Amino acid sequence: MAYKKPKQFLGKREYIDFPDLGLINVDAKIDTGAYTTALHCHNILIRKSGGKEVLCFVPLGKDDPGPKAEVCITEFWTKNVKNSFGDSEERYMIRTRIKIGRRTINSVISLSDRRSMRYPVLIGRKLLKKRFLVDVEHEHLGRSVKPKKK
Repeated sequence: MAYKKPKQFLGKREYIDFPDLGLINVDAKIDTGAYTTALHCHNILIRKSGGKEVLCFVPLGKDDPGPKAEVCITEFWTKNVKNSFGDSEERYMIRTRIKIGRRTINSVISLSDRRSMRYPVLIGRKLLKKRFLVDVEHEHLGRSVKPKKK
């Protein structure tokens, strides 16, 4: 019989990290209604480098924690994803590590312009499945570290 890690409780909001992208203590909304995880980015474009296509983007907005530097990734693809209004849109998808609660998970995320949304990151049920239980009456159950003020 395989050992199963116990599920960790999360609140409706959590502080998460994207170690590969240099993003620490990002306030994320836990959304069991969303299938995929979405990260707010801007200036998303494809460049040629050494004959290969490279996806370049700037994660988060000017008021959000983390670097404002451009990130470039060689492994990416596009996928049609339904947005919060039920409309299908083509988004860039990448693989990256996400630290949430006590776990670091290799996950697939979509890059999206979430500037009109309250939270720069939405954690979907694909990442949550078999790992976490969500208690919507609470916030920051996974990690109570608050972002440092600049």
